Amino acid sequence: MNTFTSVAPSAKTGRRFTWRVVDIVVASVVGVACAVTFALWNIGYEAPGALLTAALPGLGGLMAGPWLIAGVLGGLIIRKPGAALYTELLAATISALIGNTWGPLTLVSGLVQGLGAELIFAVFLYASFRLPVAVLAGAAAGVACGINDLVLWYAGADALFATVYIVSTTVSGALIAGVGGWAITRGLAATGALNRFASGRSSAKRV
Repeated sequence: MNTFTSVAPSAKTGRRFTWRVVDIVVASVVGVACAVTFALWNIGYEAPGALLTAALPGLGGLMAGPWLIAGVLGGLIIRKPGAALYTELLAATISALIGNTWGPLTLVSGLVQGLGAELIFAVFLYASFRLPVAVLAGAAAGVACGINDLVLWYAGADALFATVYIVSTTVSGALIAGVGGWAITRGLAATGALNRFASGRSSAKRV
C-alpha cells in the first residue's frame, strides 16, 4: 500500500494561482511605486511629446510606455491571475487622486491597459514569463492604450493619425513596458528582493 499522498495537478494549480498576503502587499508596493512614476511622467512627457507630434501627428504615442509598465511589472513579479490588472489600475487610481489632466478617466485607462497586459499572461496560462511574453504584454497594453485614447481623446481623428498613434503606443509598450519591465524584474530578482516569489527563484536558477 502506498503511504505517500500525492497532490492532484488541479490542487497544485489552485495553490499556484491563489494570492498570498505577501502577493497583495508586494503588488500594492509595485502599484504605488509606478504611481509615482506616473505622476512624474504626467508632466515630463509634455515637451518630448509635443516635438514628436509636430514631426508627425500621432507619433506622440511613443510617450505612452511609462504609463503601461505597472501592469507588466505586476504580472512578471506576482505571476498570479489579476496581478497585471491590479497593479496597473492601482497606479492609475493613485495618479488620479494625486491630480492630473485626465481626472477620473485615468481609471478607465488603467483598466483597459491592465487588461491588455493581463490578456497576454492569461493566454500563456500564467506559466511563461520570459522576455518575449513580457514584450507581448507591453505591446498589448500599448494597443489597448492607443484604442482607448482614440475613443476618449481623439474621436474623429483621421486614419493616418489613428494608425500612427496605435503603432506608436504599441511600440512604446513593447519596448518600455515590456523590455523595461522584464529588465527591472530581473534586476530586483538579482538583489534577492523577490526570493519569496517564483520570479525571484527562477532568476536565481539561471545564474
